[in-house]
Amino acid sequence: MTAPGGKYYIHDQLDVKQPHHESFARLWETRWEPLANNMTYPFLYTDKRDFEEIAQEMTRRDFKEPYEWNYFASMFDPHASSLYEKAEAAEKAGELEKASEYYLRAANVWFICRYPAILNDIQRNAWERSKVSVLKGLRLRGINMQEVLVPHKHGLEREGNHIPIWVCLPEGASKENPVPLVFGIGGLDSWRPEMSCFARVFQACGLGMIIAEVPGTGDSPALADDPTSPDRQWSSVLDWIDQNEAIDSNKVVGWGISTGGYYATRAAYTHHDRFLGLISHGGAAHHAFDLKWLENIDYREFAHREASDRFSLLKDGTLDRPECARLLLVNGTDDGVFPIDDLHLCLEHGPPKEARVFRGKGHMGGKASYGAIISWISRLAGSKADLQTAISSLDWRPKH
Repeated sequence: MTAPGGKYYIHDQLDVKQPHHESFARLWETRWEPLANNMTYPFLYTDKRDFEEIAQEMTRRDFKEPYEWNYFASMFDPHASSLYEKAEAAEKAGELEKASEYYLRAANVWFICRYPAILNDIQRNAWERSKVSVLKGLRLRGINMQEVLVPHKHGLEREGNHIPIWVCLPEGASKENPVPLVFGIGGLDSWRPEMSCFARVFQACGLGMIIAEVPGTGDSPALADDPTSPDRQWSSVLDWIDQNEAIDSNKVVGWGISTGGYYATRAAYTHHDRFLGLISHGGAAHHAFDLKWLENIDYREFAHREASDRFSLLKDGTLDRPECARLLLVNGTDDGVFPIDDLHLCLEHGPPKEARVFRGKGHMGGKASYGAIISWISRLAGSKADLQTAISSLDWRPKH
């Protein structure tokens, strides 16, 4: 572990119950409202204006954990539907920028409606509608994101025949002009609609982007309880990439966020010869599955108790394999979801790696981490784009 005496870097915080678990009012005041003001995850396409009325009603009703998830979801769904209707009206009137904004804002409210996991029919509907809404919003901004059903050639029979992914290639990508590709790997709760907010940045850099979800999340067909299922899923998607002549399959850079960072680290070893490089952004590896770490995880962030020692990349020997793709590890020192200790552990095993640590920041390292990662990807892929201009396109702040 990172700290002396066999302790986690944030060992003294393990038993501290965070204030946002006291009530929804405290969740809004101490966590979500500041994030919404800054348009930081999970508020990617909108700010607090679309949530204040909901927060006020939940505060009035003194809503507390354990949440009744049908009621929770029912508070968000009507607001998202209203925003979607405004988007349709604006699109019909030819106000395309306004329509795009409202489609994306609706999708963000539906995201919170089903966050962090789908537990009922209202949340399932929110997930389905968020996909439609984001795709409409992006396309009206000139971001041609499309869904593709990739043949799951390496899958088991019970994993189905296809892997749904989203694909966005810049204008001009062709057999004569194949483009480098960012392979986005979603997290435990951040799936294709959420990670697609970065497609505009990479489009400005002349890079393509695909996004897939990890086992047990979104529409991934990979078996959640099988540690090797992602290997099969990535093999099928990478085969599809090899066959797409508009993509330079020698310049594929993987970017796994949060739980996706765990899968990116694993892929750096299992598919070391098929990636130009990968990023584990706030990912786990081994210590995140320690019983001591999991003991009070509900008190710090959100639960991921489905983890087990079967998924440890140290215990299964992955981290000590002799070959690994170029791998960048990024996180905040004060991460309460996956311990920073896992980042240091990865540096201590296997081939040399790169790292960027954000002191005093929580899970994934905060907003500054995105600029560092986008710059790393752009340089690795050989982009000549103006990075500052490209990164500025991350600002989705509403205008209407």
